[in-house]
Amino acid sequence: MEKNTRSIRIECPKLLITRNESDLQWLIGSPFFPPLTIISTFRCIHSNSSGPDFPKESEEIRTLLLKGFDVIGALIVGKSDPEKTAARAVEAARKLKKLLTGTTKLENEETIGAVADPDTGDIRFFLSETESSTNFELVNPVSYGDNPEKFVWESGCLLLCQLPIKLPVCYPANKPSDAESIFSRAIEAVIAKFKDPNVVYLVKASNRASLDVVQPVILRGSELDFDAAVANIELLDESAQNSEKKLLRCAHFCLKSKSTSQLLSAENADIIQISVLLNRSEKSPKCSAPAVEYFPAMDETRLLIVDFKLEVLCYAVQGIPLMHAISKLIIPGLIDQLISMKKMNLPYLLTQHPELHPYHFCPPGIAHPVTVIYELNYGETEMKQVDARRSLHLRLGLPFDRPLLRIANSLDLSIKSRSSNLSTRKAGSSLLKDVHIGIPGSGVSGGSVSLVQGSYEYYHYLQDGFDDSGWGCAYRSLQTIISWFRLQHYSSVDVPSHREIQQSLVDIGDKDPAFIGSREWIGAIELSFVLDKLLGVSCKVINVRSGSELPEKCRELALHFETQGTPIMIGGGVLAYTLLGVDYNEATGECAFLILDPHYTGSDDVKKIVNGGWCGWKKSVDSKGKSFFLQDKFYNLLLPQRPNMV
Repeated sequence: MEKNTRSIRIECPKLLITRNESDLQWLIGSPFFPPLTIISTFRCIHSNSSGPDFPKESEEIRTLLLKGFDVIGALIVGKSDPEKTAARAVEAARKLKKLLTGTTKLENEETIGAVADPDTGDIRFFLSETESSTNFELVNPVSYGDNPEKFVWESGCLLLCQLPIKLPVCYPANKPSDAESIFSRAIEAVIAKFKDPNVVYLVKASNRASLDVVQPVILRGSELDFDAAVANIELLDESAQNSEKKLLRCAHFCLKSKSTSQLLSAENADIIQISVLLNRSEKSPKCSAPAVEYFPAMDETRLLIVDFKLEVLCYAVQGIPLMHAISKLIIPGLIDQLISMKKMNLPYLLTQHPELHPYHFCPPGIAHPVTVIYELNYGETEMKQVDARRSLHLRLGLPFDRPLLRIANSLDLSIKSRSSNLSTRKAGSSLLKDVHIGIPGSGVSGGSVSLVQGSYEYYHYLQDGFDDSGWGCAYRSLQTIISWFRLQHYSSVDVPSHREIQQSLVDIGDKDPAFIGSREWIGAIELSFVLDKLLGVSCKVINVRSGSELPEKCRELALHFETQGTPIMIGGGVLAYTLLGVDYNEATGECAFLILDPHYTGSDDVKKIVNGGWCGWKKSVDSKGKSFFLQDKFYNLLLPQRPNMV
């Protein structure tokens, strides 16, 4: 039966189904969004002959998924009877949700069962309104949002709670097997403390560059509400005026004066910091000194200290009252993370404890952050960590040829002024980055634009007080390319100086020692040698006999930017440029090249650089008949390849 009054809203990149994809995906939504809104999907990666391995799936998703988001359904790829397949999807989603919430029965929870055709990619969405219902309604229409980040963050914010815990565990020396049960009871005692009436939650806004001054607020455990379901919480609008601190909206701690041009994203989201304190003296009738109780051990005892560094991130809308944000998001998040870390510590309780640390990521294609707990005893290149990241890439549908979940990729949530990411300067660097963003169009009619993927720094003549005018353009292009690999976290190698580039070429035997300190030009081949030596990056080289032949390579260059996404060095005659993209009309052959020119000698002023044409679109032949590329010179194009790594 089709129910026309309901509709599915998908606020994530359009679901694309192929034969190679997992046959089951979990659909993610939020109680703060309109019903039947899908914000992302997680692949099911643990299964056996009887179906999903629900305990493993729930354990991983409990860590990965921020409080404020929920599993609202499942999608199965298959060609069997759609309604029966939808029923299987709904049953799987409900089983998973019960494990995630720790309940045995879901009350009146609508659940989506989606069925995708593996050949056509067409998806049909069915709805089951209650757990006891046997009817499945086909839901139409299905709409796709065009700006998921705006949908999530226009009225959303992040709650952050960092809580280090040193947990002492005493166990009898003659019965070390008792350590696990004693440790588990100690964890249960900590969990109980989170709901203790004497616990104090200090709420404050992030220390951000703003004229808004908001005083911190203290809420006590006795003021919290642990009974209301998140879906039943009444959100307060801007007109709501409450003198009670517990009923303050989260919006009270969010920036009131945001720039209209500010990007809506997790990186720029308002962060509300919540600290957990224990207050034992609140109701004491008089001042008294702290008391120490002594409990002598009857037998020889061992003491071990287990360190926890909890860092819980939750998603909330700005209209939720503080008391509910803490009781229904922060506290459950702390409990789940503590239990996850407990399970990771148990096998090593009496040996070397794993050094566990939560990190938060917002990978491309996912509008909300995810949380991952990494074991820092292992280096990032060790196989245990590599396998863990590969598993996460598989679950989140991320490519396997680029590092997106390394520690360096994590969100910076440090308690300091978090300035807008719109700055064109790299943090801690005096160099401009991504100067092509916002430049005028190419003028190619009906063209398809393919651009560099990710960030880079702009290196050009006379930077750092070094005079390389007239001979250093290829060196500068190489520096820009290496900065791209650094900023995408493929390498931590510093961007080399001209002398270090020359030293590398001498080290591999390509140049004589006299080359070091000279003003000799280098070309595409030398650049490929340096990239191989310093970064282990391989390159593809395209040769053309004349600048007039470059437009013939546009299709190949577009494919490079779409699949590899690295900047390209173009060398011809005595000139070198960095290519950042192409705009190509395949039907007419018209094309333009996005050139970053290293021959610029002025100050690092973006407006001056763009207006002067030092970064901009260049046609092979402009409207006045002037050729940008020399007709009587051959050109080499260096196309660095992404390392196949996560």
